[in-house]
Parts: sequence; C-alpha cells; structure tokens
Amino acid sequence: MNDLFQQNAIRVNRRRFFGSAASGIGAAALASLLGQDQARAGESALQGLPHFAPKAKRVVVLWQGGGPSHVDLFDPKPVMREKAGKDIPDSVRGTTRLSTMSSGYGKWPTLPSIKPFKKYGKSGLELSEMLPNIGSLADDICVVRSMYTEAVNHAPGVTFFMTGAQVPGRPSMGAWLSYGLGSESDNLPTFVVMTSSDKGKTCGQLFFDYYWGAGFLPSRFQGVRFRNTGDLVPYLANPPGVSREARRAMLDDLSALNAAHLAEYGDPEIDTRISQYEMAFRMQTSVPDLVDFSKESKATIERYGPDALQHGTFANNCLIARRLLERGVRFVQLMHSGWDQHGNLFTQLEEQCKDTDAPSAALVRDLKERGMLDDTLVIWGGEFGRTPFGQGDPAKPTGRDHFGKAYSWWMAGGGVKGGKVHGATDDFAWNITADPVHVHDMQATILNLCGIDHTRLTYRYQGRQYRLTDVHGNVVKGILA
Repeated sequence: MNDLFQQNAIRVNRRRFFGSAASGIGAAALASLLGQDQARAGESALQGLPHFAPKAKRVVVLWQGGGPSHVDLFDPKPVMREKAGKDIPDSVRGTTRLSTMSSGYGKWPTLPSIKPFKKYGKSGLELSEMLPNIGSLADDICVVRSMYTEAVNHAPGVTFFMTGAQVPGRPSMGAWLSYGLGSESDNLPTFVVMTSSDKGKTCGQLFFDYYWGAGFLPSRFQGVRFRNTGDLVPYLANPPGVSREARRAMLDDLSALNAAHLAEYGDPEIDTRISQYEMAFRMQTSVPDLVDFSKESKATIERYGPDALQHGTFANNCLIARRLLERGVRFVQLMHSGWDQHGNLFTQLEEQCKDTDAPSAALVRDLKERGMLDDTLVIWGGEFGRTPFGQGDPAKPTGRDHFGKAYSWWMAGGGVKGGKVHGATDDFAWNITADPVHVHDMQATILNLCGIDHTRLTYRYQGRQYRLTDVHGNVVKGILA
C-alpha cells in the first residue's frame, strides 16, 4: 500500500511540474478568465513569425479529389492526336510506377484530349474549352504543368500534399499555418474545411479527418469542418429554455474549472477544450451571418452558377469560402470529389467541369473585385493527373488511370505570376522536360508566400524536429511575382 501512495505522489508531482512548465498555457488560460483577453480558438503568431513579409495573408485550396486529367484540361499535346490509338513508346514510358489497375497492361494506346484546347486572354494561355470561366481568368492565373508525386493511389496522394507524408499522422498544412501564424478572426475558426461531391456520386473517394487534422500538434489547430448537410455546425443553438446570458455564465464557470485543471496537469488538450467552448459561443452569431446571402447581389449569385444557394454543393462552398476569407479566416480548404474517370471519361469529365468551372472562377473574380486577390492565394489541383494512355479495351478505351509522373495545377493571387505557364512535359504529357515541381516544392512555395521559411517552421515530436516538408522541398521561384 505504501508503494501505491508513493507512485501516486510521483505521478501528481510530475503533473504539477508539467502544469507549471507547459509553455505558459495554464497562465494564458487563467489570464483570459481575468478579462485580459478572452479565450479564442485562434492564437497569436509564434514568436518570430512570419519570417518575412507575406504576400498572402489567406489561402484557399480548391481541392479536386480523384485526379483531374492534365491531358484533357491543362496540357495540350497535338502530337497525341496524330498518334491516337498507337502505343506510347517504351522510350517514353520507361519504368514509371503505375497503379495496379494498369501496371500489367500489354498495350498503351495513346488517348488524346477528348475536347479541343483554346487560347485565352492576352497571354494566350491554352486550356480546354471545357473550362471557359477559368479560361477567362487566363491573365490572372499561373498554370503549373510540371507537378509530380510518388503517390499512385488517392488517399496516400491527398495525404502527401495535405500533410507532407503518404502515411496519416502528421499535421495538415492548415494546421501548420494556424500553429505558426495564429488567427485573424475572433468569431470564426482559423482553419475551415468544407466538402462536396459530383452530383452523380461517381467518384467514391472518402474525405478522411486527417486531411485537415492537427497530427501531433495540439488539436486546437485542426480544421473545423462545416457540414454539407443540415446545420453547418451542429449544436451551436442554445437548448430550449437556456438564454444566451445563462449560456455565458455556464461557460464562465466551466472555463474556470478547466483552467484550474489545466494549471494542475498541463495537458494542452484542456486548453483546446477551453478554446472550443469559447469559439462555439461566438459562432452562435457569426455562422448565421455567414450564410445569410440576402445582401449578395443577384449578379454575384448567378456568377457562381445554378447551385450557388444549394447547401453542400461546390458552388455554395465557394461562395461561403469568399465570405469566410472576408471575415478573417486564414485557411479555407474546399474538398470536392468526382475526378476519378476510370471508365466514364467521355461523359463525366465534362459534367465535372460544368460543376466546378464557374464557381472556381467566380471565387477568384470576387476576390479580385474586392481588392483581396493580391493577398489571397488560390490553389486549384488534385492528388495527381491521369494517364496519357487509355484505360479499358485498348481498341476503344473509356477512361484514364491515376498518373503521378506529371500533372497540372493552377494558382492565382497571393504573390503568384498571372498569365504564366510554369514547367513543361514531353509530347505525350508523360515526362517532365522543364522545371519539375515536387509536392514538397509546392508546399515550400505556399509557405513562402505566407511569409514562412519552410525549414524553420518546426515542431519537436518523439525526439526530432518535424516540418510540413519533412527534409525536402525548394521554393519554386519561377511562379513568384
């Protein structure tokens, strides 16, 4: 029995030590209760951050899940039309790693773009005619035609860009930015996520929580997901019979208990709990205002397309994203699935473009008209591209498989050159021939635009310093304005 008492005393002493030494978290929480600064979900930037003047104060990622086809949308290859149906030469294919769905093929029939390309804007940027609205922004966007990744399947590919590793468990990019740069909003989360899917639900990819998770960072830095059905955020309303004043009094008492517990044990998750309660209270008024579109002009609503006011659609999420950015949310991550055209390329790809083209362009145009594009970074892309060869019957292919050896993204605003093409691929859109951009390079560039040296934003975990780019990545200076 004496041994048990001794073990308990040791445990309590260790807890007291961590409570008094845990980065001042307990003191900060107690200070908030004394009225010096109410607890908030976002915090101030880490000391010394940003490392240099940022070009982008906010980031919005328009994630196109499933792998948009660079061959059909962004990287015109007239030679492929001349070689249609003929096998892509061994000298081009080399030893490229492919998914198990096509790695054992005996034939590799060249499949050219299913629709023509057009030149847009003064820059003459070439994009598919299936993207007329994005094409109308040609002089504002930078198309990166030389992205590449080692991932060949969806979840590892998404996880790789979002967290810097193909295996789940590390902090997402939005969490890193929340941790490093803090919050600009008192009434909304620092990092917001919204999801949507193509109307036919043809894609089937799941959106896992770790795509916006905090990993080993304190969980208060993870993204807050707004739901695509029902209320954006559940349980914000007060229960029947409970007034806002009563709710406030209850939260004050609860915060006092949590702060005492935090000071005793030093567990950063207690600080997260305090922040979440406070943010939920503030969101009771900020979220209803966020989705009140009554003051939006008819022209603005129409710009986003016919689904703009339909909750849970990509168009609706894009409109909400602009309003979030206006209200100081630092990182908005829209995740839309529907680009996985293994067997329905000739029907579904055009439908997917119709769903996403107008809303994506409307968001950029809205930001530009409001004077926000210069310091808001817009990113549009997916986890990889699609194979330049056709999938299915070699005589009559119906789709394209995953392809990470080369693919395309576009970016706008936030310090990125407009009317610009960065990088190039060979005649079959297979191998990169100029200015390759790895996933880690893109991550380093995004952080750079936000005023962060990616090698210096680190967090110590399990005995080593981790960062978003792991031990890799170089800033892609060719896309910087």
